Amino acid sequence: MSITLTDQDKSTLRTAAYGAVSLMAAADVAGSPHKTATQGSIALSSATGPIGHVLAAKSKDIDLYGKSVAELADHVLPALTASMNLLNKQDPAEAANFRGTVLVAIEAAARTHQDRPSPTLADMIRKITAALDAA
Repeated sequence: MSITLTDQDKSTLRTAAYGAVSLMAAADVAGSPHKTATQGSIALSSATGPIGHVLAAKSKDIDLYGKSVAELADHVLPALTASMNLLNKQDPAEAANFRGTVLVAIEAAARTHQDRPSPTLADMIRKITAALDAA
């Protein structure tokens, strides 16, 4: 099955995925937010299939603005759910690919710590996962 995505759909997918990485970087109070963002972004750029093409596209339509983590989360978490809803309607396999890609990215972001993620990062992982599963 192939998927058909509008420019707005692609923007939502990119905002959701890169926003999840941005939330992880913002929540990384115990480590290096730059390293967290870098590792998560590398994981997103390694995506394959139609989702990989959407995430790899050079675009300025990623909306990650906000003056606080709460404002960013208010924008990104619903975008994650909307992305899953959109993809599930068109191609459940691509929805699973998107979900897996985002989870790998946030795991890569969390792995910048030697042990386990800080409680703040662990909580953000739970919130991102819940948004993906709310669809």
